[in-house]
Amino acid sequence: MRTAVFRFLDSYFSGGLYIPELRFVDILEILIIAFVIYQIILWIKNTKAWMLLRGILVLGLFILIAAILRMHTILWIARNTLSVLATAVVIIFQPELRRALEKLGEKQLLTSVMPIERKEHVRFSEEAIEGIVQASFDMGAVKTGALIVVEHAIKLTEYESTGIQLDCLVSRQVLINIFEHNTPLHDGAIIVRGDRIVSATCYLPLSDNMGISKELGTRHRAAIGMSEVSDALIIAVSEETGYVSVALGGQLVRNVTPEYLRERLRAIQNKQTESSKWKKLWKGRRKNEKDTD
Repeated sequence: MRTAVFRFLDSYFSGGLYIPELRFVDILEILIIAFVIYQIILWIKNTKAWMLLRGILVLGLFILIAAILRMHTILWIARNTLSVLATAVVIIFQPELRRALEKLGEKQLLTSVMPIERKEHVRFSEEAIEGIVQASFDMGAVKTGALIVVEHAIKLTEYESTGIQLDCLVSRQVLINIFEHNTPLHDGAIIVRGDRIVSATCYLPLSDNMGISKELGTRHRAAIGMSEVSDALIIAVSEETGYVSVALGGQLVRNVTPEYLRERLRAIQNKQTESSKWKKLWKGRRKNEKDTD
């Protein structure tokens, strides 16, 4: 074995040190692979996929030992069950794979390079922002639980259909009345699109994040879960403490101030306005090009 290694090294370096040619495409390929690996690591962190990865690593180590010791029966079993295990992984972790693809779609890589015409986001007004902020902290003061989903770019039609369809303007009084105890619509979440409440008593997906504090209940876990699968901003009012919390991008900020909540809502509003502005500029550019032709 050692003789074969020395023979290979001698033949490799006999013609001088070989330095491979590095092209721009090679650098681009390395960056793409590094980006994909980084996104996979972020995806599996604090999810059931991390347990899957640990299991795969243990299994791979066991197969490696079997290969070193030349355990032919175990290697034969591993070769013949590999395709079956791959199919089983896809089936078992279908929800996690779906969330990963949704997250990849949120990156908007194509629209950052070239403008692609999309449906214009429905902008919500300052009155809607103030209504949400006032209602959230008024309900927190009397420890009334609430779950408010403010839609952004990703349409939440799938979750909207799980509740009762509504069509009313957002206001402090309406929000408080919906989440009042023992009312027909108080259980579940409401979805806000633009200036209007479009659905109530909606069911939201629970987060699989293993790092979530055990102090948090189902309402906050649902808020985090919804923020993991969409770009919506979710407001959770605790029934036990009265704290107002905000979930966005898989992260939960607890016991926020009215100013913080107002800033986060305005940030979404500004993003919508900016997207609409770029869309109008792109349409104007295309129109001028046609006129010039």
